[in-house]
Amino acid sequence: MTEKPIILNKITVAKSRLFHIQSLDIQFSNGERRNYERLARVNKGGAVLVVPLLDNETVLLIKEYSAGVHRYEIGLPKGKVDNGESFLIAANRELKEEIGFGAKMLTHLSTFSLAPSYLEHTTEIIIAQDLYTEKLCGDEPEELEVIAWKLSHINELLATGECTEARSIAALFMTIEYLKSLK
Repeated sequence: MTEKPIILNKITVAKSRLFHIQSLDIQFSNGERRNYERLARVNKGGAVLVVPLLDNETVLLIKEYSAGVHRYEIGLPKGKVDNGESFLIAANRELKEEIGFGAKMLTHLSTFSLAPSYLEHTTEIIIAQDLYTEKLCGDEPEELEVIAWKLSHINELLATGECTEARSIAALFMTIEYLKSLK
């Protein structure tokens, strides 16, 4: 398993505004061939998820409607990286659009995939510190509720059942560990 398989053929079998489903004919180094399907990236710039810290003990979360589960979810600010943007610039823009703050200090924490067997999509996880007030108009259909939450009470947040997005949960726990490593 040292050689990556070769993509012999790639075709788009379905397409929407947000999703492209690709069929991939793959050949492995041992000669075996398989067909896989995946959701391919439409936005080549990727996405960001931002952990905005008011201080080393308090994170700002948002509550917004999530169509996939048809309910309001509490999580971290997030969005796509626009053409020509770096992921750090996109993270700061999303902060300004979603919570009304910018950050003087942005730290790349990690890169997450959601379901690497099926999705080409990845998300850059960014910690935002030294916040300042600045609001930009975003693309949200309604005003987002901003919630300050103590990092020491993350388990209580999870117990509410309102924060279920794995990326947000993982990023919060990774941020706690990151902050511990700075002490």
